[in-house]
Amino acid sequence: MSLRNTPFDLTPLSPAIGATIAGLDVAEPLSDETISALTDALHDRLVLFFPDQHLTPEAQRTFAGHFGPLHIHPIYPNVPEVPEIMVLDTDAKNLPDNDNWHTDVTFIETPPLGAALYARQIPRSGGDTLWLSTVAAYDALSEPFKRFLDGLTAVHDFEKSFPRDRFAAPEAAARWEAARAKSPPVTHPVVRTHPRSGRKALFVNYGFTTRINELSKAESDAVLAYLFDHVTKPEFQVRHRWRDNDLALWDNRVTQHYATVDYLPERRIMHRATIIGERPA
Repeated sequence: MSLRNTPFDLTPLSPAIGATIAGLDVAEPLSDETISALTDALHDRLVLFFPDQHLTPEAQRTFAGHFGPLHIHPIYPNVPEVPEIMVLDTDAKNLPDNDNWHTDVTFIETPPLGAALYARQIPRSGGDTLWLSTVAAYDALSEPFKRFLDGLTAVHDFEKSFPRDRFAAPEAAARWEAARAKSPPVTHPVVRTHPRSGRKALFVNYGFTTRINELSKAESDAVLAYLFDHVTKPEFQVRHRWRDNDLALWDNRVTQHYATVDYLPERRIMHRATIIGERPA
């Protein structure tokens, strides 16, 4: 994929994944040419970082909306006036729950295409986020193992990352029950094909995948344990050290991410806009 003559400067961060975008203020109106070039860059580099952006929730919603309609999360709080912007506000009294490798919201029939994450308040140190390429992880498997995985399907369950006992307070329990009713376990392919690039990628993640349908429980547990470990190799990853007003945009279909929890008791506030995707195939 050619990324020459783009209306911004792109600097790759690792062979497998990641790039920094400079020379672009995403709070300003973006041309169709710029949106098309960003889309190509996203499909090629999988996660893009935009330093020193100054976004209101409305501006973040507008930027993310260039890439598709937006999802409203059933559990996490949001900005009241802009419900498409989810609020991740964590400290010692409100502990984070995203310190594991996961792909966002795979517990629905049409998991997100991607997401735009904006740093509103960053601790003095720590709080980095890591992303990995599930394309690179799939490519690194042996050909016999790829053939074994192709055609298998796996269950993704909301309750694996959002267990009932974490939502004991009455208001939280009611919200959990409503979300559970709307999000029964779903089945997705173990290996999905990116709808634009045509590249294959692993599509199981520690956060939501519970079992492989075509295997016995013991076989499923063993294969998933191997895949959950395999994807975390450093050569598939990029790590971002946040600064206030950084923005990240990633392709959720072919990545996983991990938010490090090494900053407590300090506070970390992030705003996320989640872009609705298509049924994995």
